[in-house]
Amino acid sequence: MMVTMPRRGFTAGMAALAGATLAGGAFLPGGAAWAEDKTPFSRSSVIALARQLAAEPFKWPEPPVPKELAQIGYSQYQGIRYKAENRLWAGADSPFTVDLLHSGFIYNVSVEVFTVADGMAEKLVYRPDLFTFAEGVPMPAPDAALDFAGFRARTHLNGTDYWDEFAVFAGASYFRAVARGQVYGLSARGLAINTAEAEGEEFPFFRAFWVERPDTDRLIVHALLDSASTTGAYRFTIAPGDMTVMDVEAQLFARRDIKGVGLAPLTSMFLFDEKTATGFNDFRPSVHDSDGLLIWNGRDEWLWRPLRNPSALQVSAFVDLGLKGFGLMQRERRFNEFEDLEALYHRRPSLWVEPIGDWQKGAVVLVEIPTDAEVHDNIVAFWRPDQGLAAGAEITFTYRLYWGWDVPKRPDGPVVTRTLTGQGSQANWRRFVLDYAYLGDGPALKAEEVEVAASASKGAFNNVVLRTNHETGGLRVSLELDPAGEPLIECRVDLKRDGKLFGESWVYRWTA
Repeated sequence: MMVTMPRRGFTAGMAALAGATLAGGAFLPGGAAWAEDKTPFSRSSVIALARQLAAEPFKWPEPPVPKELAQIGYSQYQGIRYKAENRLWAGADSPFTVDLLHSGFIYNVSVEVFTVADGMAEKLVYRPDLFTFAEGVPMPAPDAALDFAGFRARTHLNGTDYWDEFAVFAGASYFRAVARGQVYGLSARGLAINTAEAEGEEFPFFRAFWVERPDTDRLIVHALLDSASTTGAYRFTIAPGDMTVMDVEAQLFARRDIKGVGLAPLTSMFLFDEKTATGFNDFRPSVHDSDGLLIWNGRDEWLWRPLRNPSALQVSAFVDLGLKGFGLMQRERRFNEFEDLEALYHRRPSLWVEPIGDWQKGAVVLVEIPTDAEVHDNIVAFWRPDQGLAAGAEITFTYRLYWGWDVPKRPDGPVVTRTLTGQGSQANWRRFVLDYAYLGDGPALKAEEVEVAASASKGAFNNVVLRTNHETGGLRVSLELDPAGEPLIECRVDLKRDGKLFGESWVYRWTA
């Protein structure tokens, strides 16, 4: 069974971890050697830890985060602030600083955090006086056996007078980032296991981080992943800027057979937009972090799939060989389409995944989950390889994440800028109106230079019309779907010029 996921931290599937921490701050293989003394460190150290951990039975981190912290609410948790003067490398000649995050609320698995300098790792030891606690928020005892919940990284992203957040790692294997001028929105994860599968989803979690002291414009973070099914060693190389780029190197070690592996998983929220607002009594025209799934497949096709908040769980798989990229996009950037001065949905990032190396055959999987509130992430996308992981298997995969306003490369042609839908000319027909345009600079589009092809897996499209949109300099396609009594139909619209695909192809799942 699939569940919607709370937006401010752990997913519902992590509830089994409530109240747990790493035992004594030194659960990791090697015991006390990884506690407070400096220890030689390299990427191979994390790989060795992951391999050794995978050879042992899985154990939940031992309790406890104190009940008084585990039971506080969101507002109380927001009252725990890391002191600016205690930021890592504060006052040093460093392009980055780091805040540590306090355990509590939904962050009930303490995470060991180490710094790395000159090839040596040193554990950061928890002390309550690293933080300020608002009135009414319980303060742990000075000798409390706690670690941290994760960390947030800062740099001078939007100006030289402030240390802006640009990335945060907290909760299971979740992490988020922004580019210049943006606010946090969708998340990425280290790994997805059995997402939308009948046996229930498993949520791997990062149980330790090693943050290298920065001496360049890139921040390097190592992470140790653990779960009942697998362990993993991750290395993130993060370069913030107009587009924040992360190189992710991962090595997994399977404890047992895993059928539903999800690589490079993305998690977002889509509640409604101007075409699907029925049933939401809200002053805002749209509420979403992302409005479409974009795929650049091995056949050199660009596919645009508008997101939906469905009435029932929907899972779509786009089978591919030689995948070039996929991502969850926030394409709508006009403030008046959201009218939200607090959430600022028009400034939330798109996230694009670029495989490095051959990911072989598999499918981009899109999961759309019904939800009635914007506090729940209900959209998941990931790459599912055809071959799962067998117990004892080791795999390595590498990819690049682009957090920003757009994708790093666009199709040679127009993109779908809007999907509208309404009643068709017959009682049981559905009309779709698709707008196409170049993003940024591009020549005016003329309908007489382009052909349109529409197809449906069942039923039929009628009254297909392509015309020039003189108001936008783009194109508009209008067409009507006759479902012929079918409950589910896969739809596709292609533009062609000189017999070749031109720009993005629109793909859509219609359900009765």
